[in-house]
Amino acid sequence: MTDPVRGLQATIRQIVPIPLHADLACGRGEVLALVGPSGSGKSTLLRCIAGLHTPLEGRIACDGETWFDAGSRVNLSTARRRIGMVFQHYALFPHLSALENVLEGMDDPGGTGSRERGRELLRKVHLDGLERRRPHQLSGGQQQRVAVARALARDPHALLLDEPFSAVDRSTREKLYGELAELRRELKMPVVLVTHDLEEAVMLADRVSILSRGKTLQTAPPLEVMERPASVEVARLVGLRNVFEGRVLSHHRDRGTTVTEWNGRRLDVRLQEGFPGGARVAWVLPAAGVLLMPRDRPTEGSRDNIVEGIVGRMVTLGSRVRVPVYVHGTDEALLTTTVPRHLAESYALAEGRPLSLRLRGEQIHLMPPDDTPRDPPV
Repeated sequence: MTDPVRGLQATIRQIVPIPLHADLACGRGEVLALVGPSGSGKSTLLRCIAGLHTPLEGRIACDGETWFDAGSRVNLSTARRRIGMVFQHYALFPHLSALENVLEGMDDPGGTGSRERGRELLRKVHLDGLERRRPHQLSGGQQQRVAVARALARDPHALLLDEPFSAVDRSTREKLYGELAELRRELKMPVVLVTHDLEEAVMLADRVSILSRGKTLQTAPPLEVMERPASVEVARLVGLRNVFEGRVLSHHRDRGTTVTEWNGRRLDVRLQEGFPGGARVAWVLPAAGVLLMPRDRPTEGSRDNIVEGIVGRMVTLGSRVRVPVYVHGTDEALLTTTVPRHLAESYALAEGRPLSLRLRGEQIHLMPPDDTPRDPPV
């Protein structure tokens, strides 16, 4: 369980060098992932929390202690903030052994019991027996584990991870994911993870915070962000392809349905009364909500919507196939679904062939409209 009262809270505002208008809260025992494209301000936000960068305005507090408050002119040093931080390239001392690197993270590296505490931390990250090795004698994954052990050596009040898996290969990354998931069960502190990899955030985080141009756009559990993005911009940033515009026609509480219009056709969607009748809206449907349907099979479910179109150029992605479909009567709107390869073969899917689709209205999510020009799908 998280404890937001005794966790980490930050409100940060600045105009230069990177604009920031960000808010975050991370409870004790929670992993919060900061996700966004390069230049979105993720690492700068982390540096503000760590005391490595001073924003123009805002407040940062952890466990009831104020670390930074521009209005009160409070700005504790990094050492006084009790931060454990793992950098993208680990920043280990090359002339020191693994154990000595861990000791450097302690307040009193020469104190009684320090070396045993360092060995204990190395055991915790599965490096027992490698205490004497220097960084060049360790693999990338082992160096990352040393960096984590050093960060924990301070008994930090918050752990900050800045793209910690980007410098290792995929197989090593998969092992490290599992070890972090195992380690976090023991951590009673907020953990803030910066990553550009949404899949990584979904696997590791309790909540994700989507950033763009320094602004917090949405913070929610990963699946909520993927299935119910707050805006068209969020939908695009998390890679959702089926984003369109429509208009609300009516709401029906008795059926739990909102009726919308899309390019002259009616769509029944999950009841969403926040948009009044007649309102222009955007809508999004995850690929999992676009299902193949043989022409001779009747629809299932009161909110399913049948559309027909022509298959575009398919892309094979390992064991799955991305299937684009140009929908009839919608100015060649392009719907995208992803199906297992064996299903694509069983349906004999091929470019130019007609195809019926079932759009799951339960999964159609309405959003405010957005007039920002969008690049065509690739």
